[in-house]
Amino acid sequence: MDRDVAEAVALADRADLGAGIITRDAGEHEIDAVLARFEATWGDGRGPDHSMIRAITHAGGTVLVAVADDEGGVDASATPPFAKPGELLGAALGFLGWSEGVHLHSHMNAVAPAARGHGIGLALKLRQRARCLEHGIDEIRWTFDPLIRRNARMNLVRLGAEVAAYLPEFYGVLGDEISGTDRSDRFEVRWRLTSPRVRRALTGGPAPRWAATGGFALMPDYEKLRRDDAAEAARMREASVRAFTDMARQGLRPELDAAGDYVFTADDADAAGDHREAR
Repeated sequence: MDRDVAEAVALADRADLGAGIITRDAGEHEIDAVLARFEATWGDGRGPDHSMIRAITHAGGTVLVAVADDEGGVDASATPPFAKPGELLGAALGFLGWSEGVHLHSHMNAVAPAARGHGIGLALKLRQRARCLEHGIDEIRWTFDPLIRRNARMNLVRLGAEVAAYLPEFYGVLGDEISGTDRSDRFEVRWRLTSPRVRRALTGGPAPRWAATGGFALMPDYEKLRRDDAAEAARMREASVRAFTDMARQGLRPELDAAGDYVFTADDADAAGDHREAR
C-alpha cells in the first residue's frame, strides 16, 4: 500500500476509535437512513432521492456513513452514551468533478444533533480523504458559510483546507432548516490531501502568523444571532459581502488568526507554522 494511503487510513481509523464509531461506505440497506439523516438536517425534500443515492453507491461514489460501533472494534467508552449499537449517526456524500483538475466535491456532511461534538464529522472527512487517496484523487473541495466560525475553524485550521473562491449567493435562497431566507454566500475550499499545509494541520502543528492585509471579525455564534436578531445578522451579512468582495478583488485569501477572526493574506498557503501552540 502507498505510504500516503496507509497513513490516511490509519488516521481515519484513529478518528473512529476516538469517536467510538465506525466510518465506512454506505450499504444498499442504509440508503433510506442516509436520506433521513440529510432531511433531518436540512428539511424534508432537501436532499437527493433514493434513486440518486442508489446510483451513486452503485457507481462507487463516496457515500459514507458513521455508525455506532456494534462489533467491538472501537473504544466503547468513546461512543456517545445515547447511541444504539449500529445506529447511523452521520453521513457524507461526494461526487467527482473536473473543473480545474479532477477532484471530489464533498456536497453533504450531516451528523445527528445529539451526536455533534464527538468528532464524528471529523471522522467522516478523514475517511473521505482516505477513500480519495486509495483511488488516486488528491484533492477534495466543498463550500461553507463563511460566517459560521466553528466551520471555518474546522475547515481551515483543523483540516488544513484553504479558501479558493468567494461565491456570493451561490445557491440562491435555500429556505432550508439551517439557512432560512439568509443569503447563501459561500467560501469554496480546496483540501490538497497530501500538501505540507494539510500534513501540518492533521498532525496538530502550529499555524503560521499570517501577514494581514485587512480582515473581518466573526461572531462566536452567527447561527444564534440569526435566530435571535435577524436584523443584526443581516447587517453582519451585508458587511461581510463588502469585505469578502474587496478581499477577492485584491487577490487575497482569508485565514483565521489566533482569536478566530479572518485575516486577509497573500502568504503562501503552505507556509511553515510559527512558535505559537497549535489551536
